[in-house]
Amino acid sequence: MRPFSETEDLLRRHAPQVLGALVRRYGHFDAAEDAVQEALLAAAGQWPSAGVPDNPRGWLIKVAARRLTDALRSERARRQREEREAALTPRDAWTAPPPGADRAPREDDTLSLLFLCCHPDLTPRAQIALTLRAVGGLTTAEIARAYLVPEATMAQRISRAKQKVRGTGFGRPQHWAERLPAVLHTLYLIFNEGYTATSGTSLTRRELAGEAIRLTRTVHRLLPDHGEVTGLLALMLLTDARRDARTGPHGELIPLDEQDRDRWDRKAIEEGVALITQALSLRRPGPYQLRAAIAAVHDEASSAETTDWREILGLYDILVTLVPGPVERLNRAVAVAMAHGPRAGLAELDALAPELTTGHRLDAVRAHLLERAGDFPAARTAYESAATKTLSLPEQRYLRSRAARLPH
Repeated sequence: MRPFSETEDLLRRHAPQVLGALVRRYGHFDAAEDAVQEALLAAAGQWPSAGVPDNPRGWLIKVAARRLTDALRSERARRQREEREAALTPRDAWTAPPPGADRAPREDDTLSLLFLCCHPDLTPRAQIALTLRAVGGLTTAEIARAYLVPEATMAQRISRAKQKVRGTGFGRPQHWAERLPAVLHTLYLIFNEGYTATSGTSLTRRELAGEAIRLTRTVHRLLPDHGEVTGLLALMLLTDARRDARTGPHGELIPLDEQDRDRWDRKAIEEGVALITQALSLRRPGPYQLRAAIAAVHDEASSAETTDWREILGLYDILVTLVPGPVERLNRAVAVAMAHGPRAGLAELDALAPELTTGHRLDAVRAHLLERAGDFPAARTAYESAATKTLSLPEQRYLRSRAARLPH
């Protein structure tokens, strides 16, 4: 008999593939999701005592498909038999075998579902919410808590997203390349919000970062030779490896150069370095690969003082040619300051100021560079300004503590 937690993990792993199979075959996103939830509840009740079937995914899809077809029959009870049977016929010629067949759902059903959730007609916020609900298996309440919005608001967002993609289908696999950037961007945003929460009392939201890594592993397993998929997974692992060292005993923020590197996850770093080495060997560097390479330089340095900032600056020089946005250029300004001195970095910030009029990061970086340059009154003003512009309480406390400890 498996412990319930192990059964729960097994169900969580298979749920997106089962949902993907049903949506791909029948459409009816909402009804398919309800049917999968019923199948999961049935499995959670039976498997701990009766044992896990030899083909758990096949069992789940058979039960879920039966529940779905029962629901569709009930809904269409007033229609003629011919219409009902036509409505229950799989819609695409390229679908998998009928429910109940011995073969498990297609290996790429989770990927199919990811691509559906990242439909181009959806906003990035809707893509994230639908991905976490349908593919990640998080409840609406969990997603709402993670993004600090009322559950009713998140439920409406997810419902609208489902309505928008209803009837659109997954699209042919040969057309997925058009949606892959949206899929990767959605996973990247989910990870970033989990690693550094934009608001709230905690610096991180581990469930979001962990879910982003899990889903990216799924995409990488199905597209192992895609450089940017590999690069994104490497970036997440190399960044998340520092997670335990980023906060002190009371949840306070610890900046990168002050972290205890013995607390970094060396296993994750080794995996991330191997992945980015593999990706860069393809000689088609993209933004995620370059960001991962930068993270690798940080993680492989034995101390903050031995970090090769000139190499990091060279990587940022390439990155800003591919992604010339203000965020990337702000990060490059830090590398300029570390490689050539704080005044050089401050000059870069002056050029960026007209483009970064919202958020706290410009003031926070400026404060740090002014502190390094010895201009403590200006640094104090910048730290205090940055603290008023972030909704993250740990970041507010950190910025104010930096201002308070500067010499007068």
